[in-house]
Amino acid sequence: MKSKELRERTDEALLELEKQLEKQSFDDRFKNYTNRLNDTASIRRAKKDLARVKTILTQRAGAAASAEGKS
Repeated sequence: MKSKELRERTDEALLELEKQLEKQSFDDRFKNYTNRLNDTASIRRAKKDLARVKTILTQRAGAAASAEGKS
């Protein structure tokens, strides 16, 4: 997932995506541990996508807080 695509989403959509990615990451790690995961690269992709989502949410929260402080 590209960060440009993620920035176009709303905060609510990003929070929902964050939950989905956390669940996917857990499921993939569990499947890998039990030798049922065929695509081990999906673990890394999910982690990176989750980090992108969390970064964007943090940036938006910081921007909102700084805008609130200036007013």
